[in-house]
Amino acid sequence: MAKIIVTASPLPGHVLPLAAIAANLTERGHEVLFYTGAQFEEQVRRTGARFVPYPAEVDPSSGAFNAVFLDREKLAPVERIAFDIKHLGADPAPVHDKHLQDLLAEFPATVVISEHTSFGTMPTALRAPRGRRPLVVSIGITPPTFDSVDIAPFGPGLLPPTTDEERARYTEMRVQTGAMFADAQQYVEGVFTSMGVTLPGPLFNAMATVPDHLLQLTVPAFEYPRSDAPPGFRFVGHLPADPGSDFERPDWWADLSSGRPVVVVTQGTLENTDLSQLVVPALRALADADVTVVAATARADGPDAVRKEMGGQVPDNVHLAGFIPFEQLLPLADVLVTNAGYGGVQTALSHGVPLVVGGETEDKPEVAARVEWSGTGVNLRTARPQAAAVRVAVDEVLDDPRYRKRAGEIQGQYAQYSPFDLIAEIVEQA
Repeated sequence: MAKIIVTASPLPGHVLPLAAIAANLTERGHEVLFYTGAQFEEQVRRTGARFVPYPAEVDPSSGAFNAVFLDREKLAPVERIAFDIKHLGADPAPVHDKHLQDLLAEFPATVVISEHTSFGTMPTALRAPRGRRPLVVSIGITPPTFDSVDIAPFGPGLLPPTTDEERARYTEMRVQTGAMFADAQQYVEGVFTSMGVTLPGPLFNAMATVPDHLLQLTVPAFEYPRSDAPPGFRFVGHLPADPGSDFERPDWWADLSSGRPVVVVTQGTLENTDLSQLVVPALRALADADVTVVAATARADGPDAVRKEMGGQVPDNVHLAGFIPFEQLLPLADVLVTNAGYGGVQTALSHGVPLVVGGETEDKPEVAARVEWSGTGVNLRTARPQAAAVRVAVDEVLDDPRYRKRAGEIQGQYAQYSPFDLIAEIVEQA
């Protein structure tokens, strides 16, 4: 059996997919070491993997790293991407790289698996040819970032071109994007040089070309066609989410089978500090609709926060929840209203649930654009929609059967993939 190191940035949307992979590999008899932030120790140990925490100086859950985040929320979306590249991606990379080399000396893994935003595994792939190092496998947990002549640059959430004029505009945008992120690119190149390796080209491309494999957690029907994808790029489908076997269903659960449409509203696990962005407008929008609404806040204090935002006036057709397993909830849903987190959108589509999406930060504009392009939902094109806009969008998705039909077609494509088997095959052939 193989020895495998798994690592992920300490955010729920990054760790949980890798934890599912680790659990499956341990079930197959492989020996897995999982390296991530200290706050995920319990989740990692439940997978059967050996847990190794990040050093405190690069662990966002520790006070030592928190100063990095103080001004991040004030930045415009483009500036925030550059900030994240430099300070959340590049700055910790030398510590992670050194720690990984120390782990490999003690635990000689034949495979290193990371999510694709973990820069600290890239030097391992760059230092030596394949025969003299572990196989490096990257898991795509956001839409692919690499450039293509067939699409717009990653970031603003533009749809694929349909005219020669759009193609020409996107070509010019690629030049402009390179200039826009030139400082961040130079910064990252300097960090990689300090680790004794050379970053081969633009970072967003290197994230796809440096690993031996980039395994994308989606299906072709939810990704723009590219004629120039790197050879290691491969679709593997969607990883089943935690079934929540210990979840105690609330008293109102039977309402979800009452015959009325069920609308689930969430801001995911990352951008859920301010629930007035999407959750509260959606609840107000649907207050007089003939639907049952579930607000899945992904926060233990989420229900109280919503009540406070709404002045204690929560509509009668709304059920408030903190943490709730989507694998149990979404099979009962008719629409998911979300701020376009990649994992949540994939989970919805794997259950054939159409969407209403709105997001402006991180990869969310790109995810929302793919929902629009794939015909599986309505793109609100903002993270702070007006209640009226949410109501129009939800009504459209419920009333137009094409959205549900298209989501069902993509659900069928997900069913054709066995991601755990595909990943295990790669690991066992290393």
